[in-house]
Formats: sequence, structure tokens, C-alpha cells
Amino acid sequence: MTEYTIDRLGQLGDGVIDSPSGEIFAPFTLPGERIEGVVEKGRILSSKIIEPVANRIKPACKHFKICGGCSMQHASDELLADWKITKTKEALSQVGLTPEFRPIINSGIGSRRRATFAAKRTKKGSMVGFHGRASDIIVEITECPVSDPALLKGIPAFAKFATLGTSRKAVLRINATVSGKGLDVKIDNGKELSPTEISQFAQICSQYKILRLMWNDDVISQSHPPSQPMGAANVVPPSGAFLQATHTGEAALVETVMEIVSPAKRVVDLFAGCGTFALPIASRSAVHAVEGEVNMISALDAGWRAAGGLHDVRAETRDLFRRPLMPDEFKKVDAIVIDPPRAGAASQVAEIAKTNVTRIAFVSCNPSTFARDASVLCNSGYSLDWVQVIDQFLWNPHIELVAKFTKSN
Repeated sequence: MTEYTIDRLGQLGDGVIDSPSGEIFAPFTLPGERIEGVVEKGRILSSKIIEPVANRIKPACKHFKICGGCSMQHASDELLADWKITKTKEALSQVGLTPEFRPIINSGIGSRRRATFAAKRTKKGSMVGFHGRASDIIVEITECPVSDPALLKGIPAFAKFATLGTSRKAVLRINATVSGKGLDVKIDNGKELSPTEISQFAQICSQYKILRLMWNDDVISQSHPPSQPMGAANVVPPSGAFLQATHTGEAALVETVMEIVSPAKRVVDLFAGCGTFALPIASRSAVHAVEGEVNMISALDAGWRAAGGLHDVRAETRDLFRRPLMPDEFKKVDAIVIDPPRAGAASQVAEIAKTNVTRIAFVSCNPSTFARDASVLCNSGYSLDWVQVIDQFLWNPHIELVAKFTKSN
């Protein structure tokens, strides 16, 4: 085996050695550490740490390294915070932008409110867990420090679903979300159920506080609407719909967005989802909420109508990639909220850049595509005032951020 020193962290959190022959990746290592290992296809899969750095800590979970979820439990909070801010700064520096950065906001242990489990039948019953790192193998879990304890309480129910509802060759994909005092569960890849089995499943749901169960494409059990609070409204999202990963992270995102758009009387919310931002903003401003998924925008609209006492919310279903809002549709708008998927929103940003809307709250989960879109705005007269990194994914390289853009008329 050969000795190496880790130079930096890569985009996915692996240690990187900048060797004369190119980059060598070493998972679960940190910058400055001396390691020993064998390189295979540009990776050292089993590193021996010869000299650790001070920022190395004891992992919090016994499933670390084999579970595919957390890849950075060995790194201190300080190192992770600095690294996530640095990654974002580097992405922006590539397009010539050097804005102010606010201190990072973190989500704590036990805060993840949604997770995707895998479950399958076995000879002795069933097993439930997460897929192993870069593998189809299911790692059966007994703990998960990042998850809300309510998610883990659903594991016995998921095991029963696997025993009753699938063959030994199939693997269930179980999307579970904490909803109030229960769970909202969507399961894919199950077999067709008989009426008797559906009745059994309903009993399991009652026993384990599963408020709604969607099996493949059908809701087969619902005891209570699995609502989520969004501002003064309660929204029942479509089963399996996207929600922010943690309540604390969502609250930080909403508070930051509200700070940016608070003086506005008329706000457009693009990629509005089920109303994460539109409904809190509606307590102060009129909102035009635009979303491509009809079920999500319908949930937003229903939540707004049931809440009462909010400003007007006009909900529109529209594919913003194929049919972005055009400049003339922003003429009476005071502020924009935009929260695109990881690919960013190049076509929509190109149209926003032609407007004179004075405030933009830009939410992103990808520093690279954010930097691309930010460059377009700044080259069209906008100023990137500051960036707020929000860490919803503890011990994970994923990054969320909110940025404030302004333009003088």
C-alpha cells in the first residue's frame, strides 16, 4: 500500500488527492489527513487513516459507511459549514460574483421529516432499510440519527407491508413523510392487493398511525388528511409530493424569503409547489403562484381557500421550462420568488432578466446552476446582495441557499 495526503474535499464530500496522474478519490477522509491504501480505478475504497486531523469526529450512527445516506458523519460541524459555504463561493467566483455570505443555518439531529426506505420479503419475514452506498443491497437499519423518530416508528409497519404485499424478487420503494402525529406513506412496486389484503393494510395503518397510504397509484387507506402547515394555511399535499426536508430548514427558508419580499404588494412565486412560500407570503401580499404539477397547485389553492383571511392567491398550472412567464406578465409585480429544481431555470431566468422587478428571492439546491442563473441576472442589471446557505441535509454534501437580488428602476 502507498501513503497519501488528502488535499481537499470533492463535490460529493470524498477526500481528493491531486496526484501527478490525476485526481484520486478516497471516501471518508478529510483534508490534511495522511492515509494508506491501494488505488483502483482512481479510488481508494478502503483507506487506513495514519494521521487524522482535528476535524475528524466519531460518527453518530452505527450504520455509517455501509448505509447510503450520510457520507460525512466523520467531519466536524465547523468543517462542514465552512466547506458548504466555500463550495457556493467557488461556484459564484467562476462567473465573477463575490457577494456577501451570511452565517450558515443548520438543521439538527432528528430533524429529517421525510425519507425513502426500501423493503423486501425474506425467507424469515422481511427487511426494511436504506440502500447501501452505490449498491442495490438493502442495509437493514435500527437507528438513524438524522431522521425524525416518527419515521423510524413506521418501520414495523413497512416490514408488514413487505411481507404481505410483495414477492421475494421485488423491492418496495417506501416514501414516508411525517404529518402531524402520524405518517403519510406512498409505496411503489407492490403487487396487486385483494380486498382482504387491503383491509389488513388499513388495520396496520391504524395501528402505526399512518394517516394515508398510497399503494402503487391508489390510496387504499386514509384515516385523516395528512396536512402540512404552510403559513396560516393547512395544505394536504399529493401523496409523495416534494416538501422541504426539515421543518427547521423550511422555516429558515421561509423567513429569509419573507425578509427579501416583505415590502412588496404583489409577488410572483415561480415553481411554487404546494405553497411553501406563496401561502406565508399571502399573509402580507397578493401572490401569483405558478407550478407545473396540477396536483400540487390544486393542493395550494385548496389550502388557501380553506384558510381564509389571506390576501389573494392566483394559482396557475404552467410548465415554466417550456412556457416561462414573459416580461409583460411581470409589469405589475413588485417581487419574485423562484425555487427551481436542481437543473435551475435558464429559460425563465432569461425572461426575468428583461424585467424591472426590483426584488428577487432566489432559492436553489444547486450552487452550480444557481451561479449560472445568477450571472444572467447580474449581467442584466441586477445586484446579488447576499447569499444565505441553509443546511437541511446533516452530514451530506447537499446544499440549499437563498439569495437576494435587487435592481434599481
